[in-house]
Parts: sequence; structure tokens; C-alpha cells
Amino acid sequence: MARPEKNDPAEGDRNAPAATDDMLRAFIGYNMKRSFIVVREDLHRVLEPLGLKVATFSALSVVVENPDISQSQLAQVLKLERSGMVVLVDSLEGDDLISRNRVPGDRRTYALRATPKGRRLWEKARAVATAHEAALFGPVLDEKERALLLSLLQRVSRAL
Repeated sequence: MARPEKNDPAEGDRNAPAATDDMLRAFIGYNMKRSFIVVREDLHRVLEPLGLKVATFSALSVVVENPDISQSQLAQVLKLERSGMVVLVDSLEGDDLISRNRVPGDRRTYALRATPKGRRLWEKARAVATAHEAALFGPVLDEKERALLLSLLQRVSRAL
């Protein structure tokens, strides 16, 4: 096995100029991805003490907002595969945050509903997520800019 040269880029030459991503930063998608990573990691950090992950927070939010939503509808809203949805719903049900209820006349479909415990946890999580966004975006965007950013992202999301 050959030893890497002293200035081999794979070895991270400390004397080399810092690498940049200036060309990539000209692309909207690249900037969205970088921002998303920071937002997701920080949201994960603030939800973890509540026993939630970003995915469980998202699913619980949709169930709270849409009592009796079916698992298939929830998967559609969250853009998740059904197999992943089963694991997510099992986790929420196992933690007594949601309940699965039979739908009269349809033996294959379950209606999902937040339990009282799930509602209380969601209220706490919503407050934490709201504070997380204020702390993350507040120093760089004023209220009007945050509203504009949200509006633009929603428009792009709807169009795509």
C-alpha cells in the first residue's frame, strides 16, 4: 500500500488555501439544502429533550391538526412511503401520543387521533419549535423578512 504524498489533498494539507463553495452558492437549491441542514439539526436538538424527532413532531402536528386522518393521508401529507409511515405511527402509538381507531364500514383503514398526552406534548413542542425559529432566524431576518421567506418557500413548495 502506497503512502500518501505529503501534500496529497486527501490528507488535508494544512498549508493549502481553504476550499470554497462560491460557485455552488449561486444556486438556490444548494443554499436551501445548506439552510435546511442547519435548521433540521437545531430543531432535532430542541425536540430531543421532549422525546421527539423531527419526523415524529411533524406527524404529530398533522394528526393534531387533522383528527381522524388516515395513515395513507398522513403519508401523503408528509411525502413518506407507507412502510416508513407504519414505523412512525407505531412509535407515536407506542408512546401513547396518538390512537388508531377503526373507521366504520372500512376494516382496512384506521383513523389517527392525538391522545390528550399527545396534545399536551405537541403544545410544548410547538412552543419549543417556535422559539427555535425565532432564535435561529431572528438575528438575520426581521419579522417582515421571515414572513416573506415563508411565503416564498410555500409558493415554491406548492408549485413543485
